[in-house]
Amino acid sequence: MKQSQLRTPSILTPAIDLLCVGGLSLLLFVPMILSGRADLVFLGAGAQAWLLTLINMPHFMASYRIVYRSPAMIRRHKWASMYIPAILLAYIAFAVTSNENTRVLVIILITVSSAYLAWHYTGQVWGMMASFAYLEGAKFNDRERLLIRTSLRILLAWHVVWFLYTQLRDPSVVRPLYLFISAGTIVAFVLGAIGLAKMRSRIGRLPPLRALVAWLALFAWYALMARDPRALFWVQLAHALQYLAFPIRVEMNNATTATNANRSRFLLHMGMYGAVLLGLSMAITTYVPATAMGVIGDVFSEDPRWAAPILILLFINIHHYFTDGVSWKISNPEVRKELFAHVPRA
Repeated sequence: MKQSQLRTPSILTPAIDLLCVGGLSLLLFVPMILSGRADLVFLGAGAQAWLLTLINMPHFMASYRIVYRSPAMIRRHKWASMYIPAILLAYIAFAVTSNENTRVLVIILITVSSAYLAWHYTGQVWGMMASFAYLEGAKFNDRERLLIRTSLRILLAWHVVWFLYTQLRDPSVVRPLYLFISAGTIVAFVLGAIGLAKMRSRIGRLPPLRALVAWLALFAWYALMARDPRALFWVQLAHALQYLAFPIRVEMNNATTATNANRSRFLLHMGMYGAVLLGLSMAITTYVPATAMGVIGDVFSEDPRWAAPILILLFINIHHYFTDGVSWKISNPEVRKELFAHVPRA
């Protein structure tokens, strides 16, 4: 068993890692992109709500578990745990009570959230690539890192411009920029491919498959969104699935230590962990309706009654970006120790 783990170090298992990090995205999204369908969501509001409850919302709750699990963590990350939530709550309270300006204030927060979302998606993909490269003992050097991260920054810019292009009442204002940055995604692919090719040349073998798949999957996500903006729904799920394996592994590692590797107590701990994540997710989804769960889709024309649910969801999204930013820096030795505690080292 230990020899097998050394040959195939993983977060959960090599196969599950590959599917979660982007393999499932590629298997499902590429045929959807090539299908020629105009509607790439093809699910009713009820089915969407259930999928978001079972996959997307738990990834927010899992990030809260990481940051709020102990007083020491809360004190260590005061901005993420206390200051940012306080600022957001004050803003939301003002927005909800400011009837005349509610729409404007909601739109401002949506714009901020969307910019952070672009940073979050591309940043997470880099985190996945760095993590799986680290697991397989094939770290990126400075030049490779620069090329790959530049490719991701171009995709970040595309995401921001895509948001403006799909949401402005007059998209012709940004259409030239949208076409330019869309063409730039080809440059992004080439730069990233050069970085990966340099890594292959340096280490004498292909880059780690899970890192490669994470990078390729992001292109599939954005191609899907370009085809149908409402397909952001699927991308949210793919992003959440990509993320969830990591807090689950941290919880498993900590539970193994806390229960002294007692199997029954370990299974009970993990069962309670999953039940709490799903319970909180269902409680929030009960208040935040399915139409608000998309955050971006048609939100500029939403009825004012949706303002409060949308603002709550935006609070969760933006706060998550901060909690994620402080808790998942692979360059931090404490993060590596906790995340990779299960991986035997020679």
